[in-house]
Amino acid sequence: MPNKLLILILVLLLAACNNNEKIPDVSGIKIELTTERFERDLFSLDTTGFTAKLDQLQAKYPSFGENFISAILGADPRWSADSISSYVKSFVRSFRNVYDSTQVMYKDFTPYENDIRKGLQFVKYYFPDYKIPKKIITYIGPLDGFGDILAEDAIIVGLHHHLGRNYTLYKTDLVQETYPEYLTNRFEPEYIAINSIRNIILDMYPEKSEDKTLIQQMVENGKRLYALSRLMPYTEAYKLMGYTKTQYDDCLAHEKVIWNLFVQNNFLQTIDNNIIKNYIGEGPKTQELGEASPGNIGSFAGWQIVKKYMEKNPKLSLKQLMSTDPETVFSEARYKP
Repeated sequence: MPNKLLILILVLLLAACNNNEKIPDVSGIKIELTTERFERDLFSLDTTGFTAKLDQLQAKYPSFGENFISAILGADPRWSADSISSYVKSFVRSFRNVYDSTQVMYKDFTPYENDIRKGLQFVKYYFPDYKIPKKIITYIGPLDGFGDILAEDAIIVGLHHHLGRNYTLYKTDLVQETYPEYLTNRFEPEYIAINSIRNIILDMYPEKSEDKTLIQQMVENGKRLYALSRLMPYTEAYKLMGYTKTQYDDCLAHEKVIWNLFVQNNFLQTIDNNIIKNYIGEGPKTQELGEASPGNIGSFAGWQIVKKYMEKNPKLSLKQLMSTDPETVFSEARYKP
């Protein structure tokens, strides 16, 4: 088979796998984006005169610097300057090995900046009125603390949460209490861009679960996942879902079983949070579906509902979808796997 024909077939197959939707050309959309390496500036501070140098660092990062010390490191703002300085210096000393690991893996952050930029091009294409952050700030924090954050003026990337699923310190009891294995499995480099764009979607369309039925929350989460797939069309669906490929493929293969779990138990219209929390949000598994099943199965089903709805409404814009009432999406999708 001629090489050109083989390449053409591969391209067509890849396109077919992408929800059968044409990916818009966003290459002409200009995104102003720079990366600032806060962790390098922090860990390179001379210990002599550390208090004054820490003040200078905070001045260089006027909003993030203060939040890093108070919110991320947990320093009490009522402490004296010397006490805060001593506290931060202790953190730097204790996390030197983590810092060294990040500098090996992320010596050049350009590929990840480019991935985020590509996602922001799609954000600008679909949501032209959204104010795009103009900078990325990388940092290192406690392993059991915050990770990737969206600030008012920057995308904040916690490199300590992207050292690979097998990073030794992720296996410690301290980290596992906050981030069990099903979460640290996602502490991979490719999730930098995914988390960054997901945070932007949450900024535009925050979660509001109060007094909402399970099916409403399923559809709302499905809408966000659908949006994420449009803003990151070249990323595999299982990664957007936070599943392994096997888990995602198994969910597709057993879509009817998953749906019947909600229908046969009359769960769809429940507002009982004790039930809802079993199917919406992070979790190691879905009890009724077995040990190998993933959690957050309600969001997976919601995504399938939204895809069915959009198949029936191909002219609906992404922005229009996101403002459509979830009950409307559910009723008009007529989802029956």
